[in-house]
Amino acid sequence: MNKDVLVGIRGLQFAETDIKEASTDEDLEKIETICPGEYYFRNNAHFILYEERFEGFDEPVKNVLKLREKEFSLLKKGMINVHMVFSEGKKTLTEYATPFGTILLALDTYSIGIEQGDDHLDITICYGMEANYQFIADCNISIKIRETNKIKEAKEQG
Repeated sequence: MNKDVLVGIRGLQFAETDIKEASTDEDLEKIETICPGEYYFRNNAHFILYEERFEGFDEPVKNVLKLREKEFSLLKKGMINVHMVFSEGKKTLTEYATPFGTILLALDTYSIGIEQGDDHLDITICYGMEANYQFIADCNISIKIRETNKIKEAKEQG
């Protein structure tokens, strides 16, 4: 995979009570972000760097994704500061600092799935989330990394 990529992150979050009330996935809270980024493979690990912008704030949040075997981490720096570690079969703790305050998060990672090709990297993470020692939700994250030039080629052909 080359250096220039598009990073697509889609999350599906739901609390236990919402599962019973929701009739379809559309009834659940979906979060999606698509950003340009940079991809590197170093020391048997995948690294993806990208920036996010939030409405009402001038400074971007710098993000670093790191994937090595069955461990995935997300480091955010800027108006949001956090180092989230997802390690399959383990519970990890982190502080999620925002301009509005800090929350203690626990991430209980059930599974990490990886599909890799010459021009893409797909990661799926299923985990439980606790905030300040209370269960909040079961969550799914889907991360799709695509070479920018492959997307341009597909648009030109189709």
